[in-house]
Amino acid sequence: MIAVDWGTTALRAWRLDAAGAIVDARRGPTGALDARGRHAAALAACIDGWDDARIVLCGMVGARNGWVGMPYVDCPASAADLAAALRDHADPALPGRRLLFVPGVADRAAPDVMRGEEVQVCGLPGVLDGGRHLVALPGTHAKWVRVEDGRIISVATAMTGELYALLRRHGTLADLMTGDDAPRDRAAFEAGLRQAGADGGLPHQLFGLRARALFGRIDPAALPSWLSGLLIGHEIRGLALPMRPEGPVHLVGGDALVDAYAHALALAGIDSRRHDETAAARGLWRLAQLRA
Repeated sequence: MIAVDWGTTALRAWRLDAAGAIVDARRGPTGALDARGRHAAALAACIDGWDDARIVLCGMVGARNGWVGMPYVDCPASAADLAAALRDHADPALPGRRLLFVPGVADRAAPDVMRGEEVQVCGLPGVLDGGRHLVALPGTHAKWVRVEDGRIISVATAMTGELYALLRRHGTLADLMTGDDAPRDRAAFEAGLRQAGADGGLPHQLFGLRARALFGRIDPAALPSWLSGLLIGHEIRGLALPMRPEGPVHLVGGDALVDAYAHALALAGIDSRRHDETAAARGLWRLAQLRA
């Protein structure tokens, strides 16, 4: 089968063998919301040469303004619940292919939602097999997912990545920053994490970064790392500490973000376990097997 995680900014596709192992992987440059009206063509170009008939898709491709609008499955939600809600779709531009779209998950008590991250949770070894777990998925909109006894119990989203991008590129702080976002200044990042625990709250602390720069108390090149630490520090204090798990936090994502969150969690006294983004491929395989 072909597993596809098609998010807001990019398409990731994996070709899986009969046992679910990844045998090939590709990336497409077009986000699910930018491909309106040409989803089939964009997917066909990405998987050209792969002849597998079954394609299972998750992420923003299933949003109401994506390719096939998919409803949400309400918490508490198990892998079996998600598999039962998969929807078949056929497209004349992809002859001979069977497309299966994955629903999102809604926590209506919060309220909160996610699309794509629920599949990554399904792909984490042992997490949906029992016990209590906390999964963190850093990104533009970071997700914190509580799992108990094989079911997703709650979802909490932090717009940390989006807020960082806005402050980094626009406004008062952006005018003071120099350099790019990498490599991260470790000392400045840790200073931001510590400041998140000080009095005054985030709006006041953000202006404090401007004052530090004006008084020459911080290198403008270190401001992005300090800002990152400050925002992630508030996220950790607001979400991870209240939901402190019995075991390690499962971190899923790209290396740079996972490194940052693992370091922030460690300084807060919380262990973590890292998983890469192929969790989505494993989760899509699991759902396909449950549906079959």
